[in-house]
Amino acid sequence: MIEINWQEYKEHKKFTAKSDNFEILLDFIKSYYNMSSPTDIFEMLITDDTAKMMLEKRSIKEPEDLENFLFKR
Repeated sequence: MIEINWQEYKEHKKFTAKSDNFEILLDFIKSYYNMSSPTDIFEMLITDDTAKMMLEKRSIKEPEDLENFLFKR
């Protein structure tokens, strides 16, 4: 599984107007890793401790929950 490159994320974060770190992370994953599937993104997020905490904070427990979150924003 691919690991999140937090150094690149920090660089990406410098150039965004968003304030929510989780939304910034999702945008980063979509652009940096060229991922669009909520299932693939979810699988990547649950393997990282920091990203997993972000999921838990938003009560995202399954790929379908992440898909709902993505389409609501």
